[in-house]
Amino acid sequence: MQPSDTPLYNHPLPDIESWLSSHGCQQDPANLNNWTLERSAWRAELVLDIDSIVVSYHTVGADSRDVQRSFKYSLSRRDLEEVIFAGP
Repeated sequence: MQPSDTPLYNHPLPDIESWLSSHGCQQDPANLNNWTLERSAWRAELVLDIDSIVVSYHTVGADSRDVQRSFKYSLSRRDLEEVIFAGP
């Protein structure tokens, strides 16, 4: 795998999939670009879009609303780990 400070767009897809799996994400077998992540305090769906990872955190916040964020592949893997897996 590339160094963690390498932009995600420089990682081959199998490495990105392995990285997501190593963080507890589960790939949707029917839609291979969709992933889910369960944590004790929140749940998220990740979509590997054309130029970004779109993360939808479900039922979070004081009013239990969904929160959606988009992170460009130009961010490093380390930066993405810090923002995605820390939660909403």
